[in-house]
Amino acid sequence: MTEFAQHHAASPLSQDQLTIDTPEQVALRFPVAGVGSRFLAIFADTVVQITAYAALILVFVLITASAPKSIAGDFTRSGEKWLIALVILIHFLMYWGYFALFEAFKNGQTPGKMLFKLRVIQDSGRQITFFEAMTRNLIRVIDMIPSFYLVGVISMLCNRQHKRLGDLAAGTLVVHERQSVEMGWSGNSARTFTAASFAPSPVEALLQSQLAPEITLPADAVARLSVEDLSVIERFFSRVLDMDLETRANLAARLTHQMAAKMGIEMPDDWKPERILEAIVHQMRAQGGR
Repeated sequence: MTEFAQHHAASPLSQDQLTIDTPEQVALRFPVAGVGSRFLAIFADTVVQITAYAALILVFVLITASAPKSIAGDFTRSGEKWLIALVILIHFLMYWGYFALFEAFKNGQTPGKMLFKLRVIQDSGRQITFFEAMTRNLIRVIDMIPSFYLVGVISMLCNRQHKRLGDLAAGTLVVHERQSVEMGWSGNSARTFTAASFAPSPVEALLQSQLAPEITLPADAVARLSVEDLSVIERFFSRVLDMDLETRANLAARLTHQMAAKMGIEMPDDWKPERILEAIVHQMRAQGGR
């Protein structure tokens, strides 16, 4: 399977762009987040962290007041150990876990990034995993040296993708989200769209089902498709869970339109594009051992 090819181009507004060409000839275009927008996001996250710390200090005071004490008025050893362990755990979660956990389980976004429409993704355009989230944030302490993220800012200014050291180590970058989707179609030429979000699609039973699809296409029409067409459809299914719902539906519809044109048939309006593509793959695999 062909790997993702990447290239970069500056927009007319001098905003760096990341363009990722997928094997399905779809060009994913992402505006790369700069120092300014990322500073605003980290400022918002810092406010959230300070607020959380203040709330936790209040809780800590209440716990301290109600902790078991000895006759002399001092904490028992058991109480001291539990309080120390609690403080260490809370500090670790707030300092290290805040960014890593939000980015890993909230599709690359902390509250600050959500507010300013930013998202962390892999260099390939895919959603980051817990490993990438943890790696980029463990190195955050180095990016913060000596203060105000000076090392991180210098690193960001030295590369077009505005990566800090944590991004370089984890293979990630921060991009702007877009609310609109732009798609074009021209034969074998690349279709281009700007991703609106990376919210994961619901997990569905796709191509690997043992049951034959409900749709049956004319055998002579399916025979007009080539092995390359089959490969394009299968690559689409291999990546559907990395697409947002709108992009997935648009691409499925356009692939179905292309395949229908090659087969010389018209598809009924009530047939779902993905079900049609599944039927094509199922029948091509069943015919002639393709």
